[in-house]
Amino acid sequence: MDDGFLRYPRLLDKAVRKALEDTPVVCLLGPRQCGKTTLAMALEPERAYVTLDDENYLQTALTDPGGFVDRLPGRVTLDEVQRAPGLLRAIKRVVDRDRRPGRFLLTGSANLLLLPGVSESLAGRMEILNLQPLAEAEKSYHAGDFLRTFLDGELGLLPMFLREGDEMLPDIAHKLVAGGYPEPLHRPPERARQWHRNYVKSIIERDVQDIARVKDGRELGRLLELLALRTGTLLNASGLSKDLGLHRETVEHYLAILERLFLVRSLPGWHRNSAKRLIKAPKIHLVDSGLAATLADLSARDWLARRNDMGRLLESFAIQQIHAQAGWTDPDLRFWHYRDKDQVEVDLVITRGDKVWGIEVKASRSIGGQDGRGLARLAKESGKDFRGGCVLYDGWDVLKIPGSSFFAVPLAKLWEM
Repeated sequence: MDDGFLRYPRLLDKAVRKALEDTPVVCLLGPRQCGKTTLAMALEPERAYVTLDDENYLQTALTDPGGFVDRLPGRVTLDEVQRAPGLLRAIKRVVDRDRRPGRFLLTGSANLLLLPGVSESLAGRMEILNLQPLAEAEKSYHAGDFLRTFLDGELGLLPMFLREGDEMLPDIAHKLVAGGYPEPLHRPPERARQWHRNYVKSIIERDVQDIARVKDGRELGRLLELLALRTGTLLNASGLSKDLGLHRETVEHYLAILERLFLVRSLPGWHRNSAKRLIKAPKIHLVDSGLAATLADLSARDWLARRNDMGRLLESFAIQQIHAQAGWTDPDLRFWHYRDKDQVEVDLVITRGDKVWGIEVKASRSIGGQDGRGLARLAKESGKDFRGGCVLYDGWDVLKIPGSSFFAVPLAKLWEM
């Protein structure tokens, strides 16, 4: 474990501790190298630790999963469990005999719920928590409280004037290209980009083979590069198929693999049954903006020169920050995007049951009445279930959007609260 990673608090730790107090199996899922192992070992340093990245353990787990689990200590962390998913049935058998809480702490770099036959193996016996790459709030040693404040309708209570003298906001462009993987954060930009490239190469060569059959990993890498250039856009599988020279079914298979490995996020289109004019195609986002920037050949210097590309990267970045905050704020939230046939859209729609909230992301430092148009349309479609909306922008102050009940809030509030 790299002690350097411990310099950042992981705000999901309280949720993991609570789960270990009352649940026999707790599973911590997230992309490789996001800090799962470090968090697991920091939670209970005395807990036995076994990693399936060790070939000796892996071969035993694959050939004799029942015997492997029977010989494990009473409380154990089992790392990279997706490499031997057959272990989950053996763990179910052991847990059914002894349901003491906290017996198994599993980590996985693939979404186990999307692996065939796994979701029902430990139903009612396992709690799954998702660890994201480092959020900006964690990197800034703050509580990550923006999402809670927004959902509780308290944005209007924030001070209006936030600037101090002529102090500028932290350079958002540098935050975008840095991303949230702990390891490259301590490297100069060119070395960080090399880390990102090697990271993708390693995942394609090793992790992909654990969860799916892929004839040519280079095709998967090319698809990921295309998606980096198109992050924050509507998913067009047919267009990707044409650009890559692959069958549409192959592209859809590869997309599922990338999502299963937490590299991309598919944001479905929000709709009500009566809303006939809504676009229901999903939007695609790369999970980590730093990885996306490397693959799209974007640097902080491109903030003005490639404004459209950086604007889409900013959208993915902001959505990722809110996804991460949901883990310690309310894991039952669901996320969507809104777009209708008039091209009116909202970047992020959040729902909890029937309740609906909307968030727009703008790279601009100025706000006008038109910036609330999408939120107003979403509010109309949601009716009495609409709970609030805001525009995140690259400015200094919390402002009321002209002609609306919505607030414009500095992007910096994502990590300063």
